Amino acid sequence: MGDPSSQPVFVLVRPQMGENIGAAARAMWNFGLDAMSITAPRDGWPNPKAVAMASGAGRLLDNARLHDDVAGAVAGCSYVFATTARGRDLTKPVFSPEAAMARAAGMIAAGEKVAVLFGPERTGLENDDVARANAIVSVPVNPDFASLNLAQCVLLMAYEWRRQAVEVTHETVPLGKGDWASRIEVDKLAEHYEDRLGQAGFFFPPEKAEGMKLNLRNLWSRMRLTRADVQMLHGVMRQMVRWKERG
Repeated sequence: MGDPSSQPVFVLVRPQMGENIGAAARAMWNFGLDAMSITAPRDGWPNPKAVAMASGAGRLLDNARLHDDVAGAVAGCSYVFATTARGRDLTKPVFSPEAAMARAAGMIAAGEKVAVLFGPERTGLENDDVARANAIVSVPVNPDFASLNLAQCVLLMAYEWRRQAVEVTHETVPLGKGDWASRIEVDKLAEHYEDRLGQAGFFFPPEKAEGMKLNLRNLWSRMRLTRADVQMLHGVMRQMVRWKERG
């Protein structure tokens, strides 16, 4: 299990369905979180339905801390976030999930203990629960359908935590066994096509030829080609020429 002091504690407040507790455990462990607390679960604890749903994340449930109320769950925390989709008549900072987890990461790095509260499925957090929090996390959901499933909300917050805790590669293109084509290889491919297309009379009428060649060169430069791509495209043109010559 991970070090509880290096991550926020996710507190499930009065969860109702064991299946949702198990799904929340899976969501947490998907993103490397394993510090779970549970307050007053409706169907008691332990819950076999939670274990069944948790699958490979069952160890989170084995190590989950059980509390009678929110006060006990957050007693050792210096900062508490409350997740809610509803407006509140309470004066508190309101964070997006991303900003909340960025703040949490900074606090935890400084040695503080942070908790995130998640409300029960039917009603969400009550005002008494939110009153114990330092700040609110508001998810920008559809206002006509604002209720998030418990595990979905946990997944969203766990994902945002993961983005803050580890370096995320936002885009990558696996090359397999190939390499990217060099500029000179792409230039040679462009020349091959330009020569053959010129012989075929493609650049017509003459006054538009330079513009057409420029557009074609621009097309090649926009494409990210591998060496295998370049070889294949050379082969395509060679085969077309052979086919024409045979005809």
